Amino acid sequence: MAENSFDLIVLGGGPGGYVAAIRAAQLGMKAALVERDQLGGICLNWGCIPTKALLRSSEIYRLLHRLDEFGFSAKDIRFDAGKVVARSRAVAKQLSNGVGYLLRKNKVTVLYGQGRLAGRGRLAVEKDGKAVSELAAEHIVLATGARARSLPGLEPDGERVWTYKEAMVPAAIPKSLLVVGSGAIGIEFASFYHDMGAEVTVVEMLDRVLPVEDEEISAFARKAFEKQGIKIHTGATVAALERNGANLTARIDGAGQGAGVEVERVILAVGIVGNVEDIGLESTAVKVEKAHVVVDKWLRTGEPGIYAIGDLVGPPWLAHKASHEGVICVEHIAGVNDVHPLDLHNIPACTYCWPQIASVGLTEKAAKEAGHEVKVGHFPFIGNGKAIALGEPEGMVKTVFDGKTGELLGAHMVGAEVTELIQGYTIAKTLETTETELIRSIFPHPTLSETMHEAVLDAYGRAIHF
Repeated sequence: MAENSFDLIVLGGGPGGYVAAIRAAQLGMKAALVERDQLGGICLNWGCIPTKALLRSSEIYRLLHRLDEFGFSAKDIRFDAGKVVARSRAVAKQLSNGVGYLLRKNKVTVLYGQGRLAGRGRLAVEKDGKAVSELAAEHIVLATGARARSLPGLEPDGERVWTYKEAMVPAAIPKSLLVVGSGAIGIEFASFYHDMGAEVTVVEMLDRVLPVEDEEISAFARKAFEKQGIKIHTGATVAALERNGANLTARIDGAGQGAGVEVERVILAVGIVGNVEDIGLESTAVKVEKAHVVVDKWLRTGEPGIYAIGDLVGPPWLAHKASHEGVICVEHIAGVNDVHPLDLHNIPACTYCWPQIASVGLTEKAAKEAGHEVKVGHFPFIGNGKAIALGEPEGMVKTVFDGKTGELLGAHMVGAEVTELIQGYTIAKTLETTETELIRSIFPHPTLSETMHEAVLDAYGRAIHF
């Protein structure tokens, strides 16, 4: 059994799991990773990466219909849905293969199959109902991820009621579509399908779209989506869903609704639940709450030697959060001196719709509720030369500072490429930067990043171009 003995075993090869395994190997640990499906997990194979490939295609299609603005003309602009999907799948496959290469490079042992805790420091692996191996390690990291949540009466059937998986591989673009849920996943699919020509309706049970974002950004985004032609119902629910021949009729209740909406397809995007089943938790002291594993600041569960990271342990459900937790967990196990617990306020969030949404830290409302006396700055993209030159003047940057200390509490953005820009504020927060350093920083011209500088200046009454 010597070859099956390790210092650390990771169950799950997603962005949290494979990063944890590689970091363990870098720190001199003998590491194994068990994956039941594809390396890279949901994010790489059915989430973050392939959706961005789809959104790139819809962005190109959208721009092709704006050619006249830039001095071009073209006739008979069409797309092939099969090729759009095939490119997305090829991108995911390429990166999944890349993860396999990285694991081999770092000498991480990879086993394919279903892993299940089998006693203190042991993990049994089986595939197709047959035992593959039993592994032993002092430390076992659970990184089994999560899956789409379902709703009573709206259960996905894989044909007309979709989860994110079916929504990523359509045989054709439906003429009409209902998206249930307006978080990042729902809004990204709404944006993609609308840009590709579908009539899109979004239903959100809360009082605004993108409900975790700052209220001003949420309101700005809603106006932009509705201007594009996306229909949005907030404070509403899908009370019933009836099959009507080839179509579906959804009855929307609340927010002055009550009428039926007829569509070809429905996408459920109402959150996720942790994959806590069939991994042997019932025979351990691991605690599960609301379908997620409970951990402490070092990702330790209630069972000695068992850890959990990523979507399995709850929100925010983000790949980069999972990866960071994997590193923190392993470095703490290895006794690295300068490892720090995860600060949730320093995790950036991105939504890759059009216009894009990005944020980090506290919203204005949350900052006030936390007792801060705030200074708030704004800057519109229409005041930025690069945004106008790109033909993307629709957007806004908002900053939130502590009025007494100058600490950057939060930053919120909507507009072109803000998902690339937000990291500047994330670094500033991580370094505990105040307005002084940000005001003194020189931002290159002409760039979209100048909006970030101006939003800081505006918080202190010093904006130049607004």
